[in-house]
Formats: sequence, structure tokens, C-alpha cells
Amino acid sequence: MGRKKYTEPKIYHGGEDFDLSKRWYVYYSYESPNLKDKLGKPIMVRQAPVTMSINRKYKTKAERLMQLGIVKEVLLEMLKEGYSPYKDKLSFNSESLDYTVESALDYAYAIKITKLSDTSVKDYKSRYGRFKKYLDKKNLLDKSILTITKQMVNHYLHTVASSSSARNRNNTRIILSAIFAELEDNDIIPRNFVENIKVLDTKSVSHKTYSLKELEGLFAYMRENDPLLLLFVKFVSYNFLRPIEVCRLKVKDVFLSQKLLRFRAKNKPEKTKIIPDIVHNEIVELDFPIQDHYLFTPNGIGEWKAAETSRRDYFTKRFWKLKKRYNEHLIKEGKNLQLGPEYTIYSFRHTFITLLFRKFRKEYTYTETCDKLMLITGHSTLDALKSYLKDIDAELPEDYSGLLDLNL
Repeated sequence: MGRKKYTEPKIYHGGEDFDLSKRWYVYYSYESPNLKDKLGKPIMVRQAPVTMSINRKYKTKAERLMQLGIVKEVLLEMLKEGYSPYKDKLSFNSESLDYTVESALDYAYAIKITKLSDTSVKDYKSRYGRFKKYLDKKNLLDKSILTITKQMVNHYLHTVASSSSARNRNNTRIILSAIFAELEDNDIIPRNFVENIKVLDTKSVSHKTYSLKELEGLFAYMRENDPLLLLFVKFVSYNFLRPIEVCRLKVKDVFLSQKLLRFRAKNKPEKTKIIPDIVHNEIVELDFPIQDHYLFTPNGIGEWKAAETSRRDYFTKRFWKLKKRYNEHLIKEGKNLQLGPEYTIYSFRHTFITLLFRKFRKEYTYTETCDKLMLITGHSTLDALKSYLKDIDAELPEDYSGLLDLNL
């Protein structure tokens, strides 16, 4: 570690007699970027005192010491995190000390959820509620919001990771950072320190690509045992929709005569895709009586009063159960082929994008192939598509045996 660029903040409390008639404050020095001594070392310069109207608002020794103590600790935490009075603004006001942890967080949470979708609100409510319970157990809710430190939040995130997963911990961090960002924007805390908490590495969920043999067998089994699930899978496979996008589809989003599909995507509020004949032929004879009905429910087209994540989870579990029965079916037939947890509904999207990419590549350059594929898959940028293709190993090299044949 290098030398500190600052002195630790201290409280001036009116002298040895704690004179309440004098101005109390927190003071510290910071290394000047412009002034140097004879040896060329930066000189420490006393910075403007921090009072936050404490002298006016608090008239007793105990009150002033407690409030200035909080300011001192917050300032020290900021300095440790890299705050510089020469670069950054010290942006919290005298009312900050009056906000309790509970009132400040509730205020920021209420602002944040007005900007979110219903699905996101549900996630925020759940994660924020658990964070408040943690703070309550630590007897922190009635303390000043400025007493909450990066170390405290980091410790909570550690408990989340220990009891669940690094991915869940990272998702909780995103939500807490968004709430603390509202506190910073409203000058209730000096800075959103949560955004500086590191994101943990996570093992991505593997959606393994199906082989042609696996596809043929699984499609045949679904055709006989669960045609509705097969149709759901075909929207993922042939229209390259994500499972949750299929769950959002309503009758009013399907334009059969124009062979078009309108849906809410991951990267846009609304997108339009063609309905290829391979899908159109499957749905052209379906009865579409009510425009607001969902295209997919447990029993086909109809009403479904459930959150979109719950609808997606339903079809995920339905596929998992079918896959289990399919594996049992394969064992009875004496086949060694087994589909593990890495084979998912999402895997169909990977599989058919890979198949389409490789067919295009037989005729076109890589750039031309990506341009054509981007129109079909719906990726928002070329870089996003290329990254996706790399992740799923869509492009493989030609046989390079001749380069290695050294007659060994």
C-alpha cells in the first residue's frame, strides 16, 4: 500500500472545556496536487471544515459529539475509497443526519419503483425487504442513514452469497446500488458506495446445444406426448424467441395474414418479426377468439393471471418433467443417450441459431452471415450477435489435420 494522501478526520469540539459557544466541526488535511516541498513531495493542506449545520441544530455536548462522530466516520470511509476534495464534490446536506436508515431507504425505494416494470418491482420488493430485515436484526433501522457503510452492505451481500449463490448476491447488489444511487441523487448520502462493491465471478448457466439425433428424438417424443409444449419449443427454435418472450405473446400480437409477430423483447420495448412458414403452418388453423388472451397457457390459448416469470417457470418445469420421462423412455429402449440439466428450452434457440449460421457460412463470408443472421435473431447490435455466436461456439474451424501431419 502507498502512503495516505490524507490525514484522518478529527473533531474540533470547542477546546478542552467543550465550549458550546464555539463552532464545532470535522477537519482534515489532504495532499495538494499543486504544492510541493523542497524535496518535491506534495504538501498536506488543511481542507474546509465540515459542519453540516450541526452547531445550529444541536445544543448539547452529547448531541454534537454523536452527530460529528457520524460525519467523521463517513468522511473517513470516503477518503479510504478514494475521495479527493480537489476532484469530487462533498454532496450531502444537514438534513442527512435527520434521516433514519429506514426513512431514507424507504424514500429512495419509493422513488425507484416508479421507474420499473411490474416484474422488476416484484424483484426489488423481495430483495429490499430481506435487506431491511437484516438491518432490523442489527438494530440499525432507527440510526442515521450516514451510519450505513460499505463494509456493512458488503457483509450483508456475503451472507446472501453464502446462503444462496454468487449470482443471487450480484443481483441483490444491483438493486441495492440502484436504491443507494437515489439517495446520492437526492443529496441524502455523499456517494453511492455500493456501486464500488465488486461483482463476484459466477458460473454461467450452461444451455448445451442439441445434436441432430437428440433433436429428432425429442421432437418426436413431444409430438406424441405433449404437442402444446412442442409448439412452445418451436416458437423458441424457429422464431428465435427467448422463453419469456414466448410467454408474453397474446392473440393481438399475432398477425396471421401478414405473417408477422409483435412482442416485447429483452433489448427493446417492442419488436416485430416475421412468422416463418414452418411456424405459420402450425398456428394458422388455431382459434383466436379473444385478443387479450395469451397464446400459451397450461391448456393452450386463454387467460392466465400469473406473472410472466411464473409463466416462464411453468413451461421450464413442464419441459424438465417431459425430459425426465424421455430419459426413462430411452433407458427402456436400451439407449445410452441421456439429456442432463444442461439441456434446456433455451438450448433450442442456441441450437437452431447455430444450424442457421453454419448453413449461411457455406455460401457467405463471416460478416455477410452475421448481417443476415442479425435480422433473424433480433440481436440489437452486431457486437452482441458476435459475442453470442462466440459463446455458443457457432463457428468451428475446418479440419486442420494436414497442418499437423509431420510424419511422426
